[in-house]
Amino acid sequence: MSEIEIPYGAYWSTPFARWQGSLSHLHSLKFAAHVAKDALKRRQVDPESFDFAALGMSVPQKGSFYGLPWLAGEMGIPHLAGPTISQACATGVRLLQTVASTIREGDSQVALAIACDRISNGPHIYYPAPQGPGGTGDHENWVLDSFNWDPYTGVNMVTTAENVAKEYGFTTEEQNELTLIRYAQYENALKDDSAFLRRFMDLPFSVPDARFRKEQTVLSGDEGIFPTTREGLAKLKPVMEGGTVTFGGQTHPADGNAGIVLTNADQAKALSRDPGIKVSIVSFGQARVKAAHMPAATIPAARRALQAANLTVNDLTAIKTHNPFAVNDLVLAKELGLSLESFNDYGCSLVWGHPQSPMGLRAVIELIEMLAIKGGGHGLFVGCAAGDSAMAIVIKVEDRA
Repeated sequence: MSEIEIPYGAYWSTPFARWQGSLSHLHSLKFAAHVAKDALKRRQVDPESFDFAALGMSVPQKGSFYGLPWLAGEMGIPHLAGPTISQACATGVRLLQTVASTIREGDSQVALAIACDRISNGPHIYYPAPQGPGGTGDHENWVLDSFNWDPYTGVNMVTTAENVAKEYGFTTEEQNELTLIRYAQYENALKDDSAFLRRFMDLPFSVPDARFRKEQTVLSGDEGIFPTTREGLAKLKPVMEGGTVTFGGQTHPADGNAGIVLTNADQAKALSRDPGIKVSIVSFGQARVKAAHMPAATIPAARRALQAANLTVNDLTAIKTHNPFAVNDLVLAKELGLSLESFNDYGCSLVWGHPQSPMGLRAVIELIEMLAIKGGGHGLFVGCAAGDSAMAIVIKVEDRA
């Protein structure tokens, strides 16, 4: 099986902004194209070198039916075609698997995985129903209704976390403790003028107006992250009566985009910021667990990715997770035998937010940089998604021989 590489440094992420914040006025697909053009120029990657691309997008916006071809046209590379992929919070990993498979099959040599979402101002959709009473149609709020109701199980996402908390006996106090650890880890990313974030994020970040003609504001980093204290968390009551999950122990919706270049081994050196660092995609894993237990899906997904890589959790140098709930990390740590402090250094989606499609790409980018800082090794990213499912990816960072 041919090796798929991510050229070191050939990736980027915008800051993530809490919904209804500084990115809420931007069409996410146009914004992603705007950011990608500048990011590729800064990284000295010629857009004409791409022969394939795929777009991840889970919240539709006007015109998004045209997906990747429209985005490519906006980037100035109208020869490029490819699919638009949507798998809720697993979109980022699915996107990487799709692009990697295309390269492995010989249909591409240099490709782009790009993902965007604007959770703010989500669409309100009307569905005609001629057989309904008086021909009255049906409707939904794409974002809020998806958070609040799984049409298969009939429950909201908080209930899935409560079900796992109940099964494992996790208390609010344990969730609060985990949350404090994660916020402290994110503080490491902000040290030395956000040195860690600057490894992949172009800061200060210029936010354009809706017509992309002038600068509207400037972000120094992620927006909308509130100070979190033990005392503040202790004052919060569970969201559900008789439950354990508070607003302090769950992530927040956000807006943003991210991109990663993938290629074969022959091309990777030329596209890398540091040709001496080799970043390889090793394996993927997918899983689905029993109904209404979404946070637990990460466990079998992680195990399948590790099995495919012929690794154990003890072989890993770094781990990143998508944790919409503190419960996610509690259950993963318990099942895989991890200490809570041993993974998610420099931050995670519990802290910096949840723009569904690009969230996984940013986590993988951070995982690459964590491994580079540690001198290499294998890393795992795993995250749950709607439908009690999850996806995982194993990557390896090493010195290029």
